[in-house]
Amino acid sequence: MSADEYDPDDNFANAYRPGADVDEDSDADIESVAWQVLLLVNPGDEDEARQQFAAFQDAWADGGGDGAGVAALLQDVVDWRAGFQVRADDAAGLVQCLDSLAARWNLHIDWGVEDPTDDDVLESAELEDLLATAFDRLREHGYTLWVRETDDGHAGWITQSRDDDAMRVLAPALGIDVRPAGA
Repeated sequence: MSADEYDPDDNFANAYRPGADVDEDSDADIESVAWQVLLLVNPGDEDEARQQFAAFQDAWADGGGDGAGVAALLQDVVDWRAGFQVRADDAAGLVQCLDSLAARWNLHIDWGVEDPTDDDVLESAELEDLLATAFDRLREHGYTLWVRETDDGHAGWITQSRDDDAMRVLAPALGIDVRPAGA
């Protein structure tokens, strides 16, 4: 393989197999996988991923390196910058955040209504339906909307669709149970 064909992200993704264990006692293992996830949720923006990783490392160190809190730490550092977290009854927040995230790549999500911010539309909207619509519209442009359930709603992020396999490997290695929003 020539140097031009080498992609360290792809190489790393193949290092972890589904079901493979990350040593939760090893900060290096967790941090390296967290870094890869941050690269995936910030496609084409390594500077933003680097800033989020620095915030993750600080929070990780402040928290004593407890492996159980990785999902929450990652969500906190990406929230509204490369990810979202909304309550189950916050359709307006979901639409606003996903529109903002999609705009990072000059994309517009067609929600299938004239005004997705209209109170009547939002009042009758189901979060799962909105997530499925956003998933479908983003897939048309080569992106995947990932979601996980939280205690009181949903959280997630957007990656390039070509990175789906890597996300399916890396997120579970950190104990993060994400799924494509359209699944």
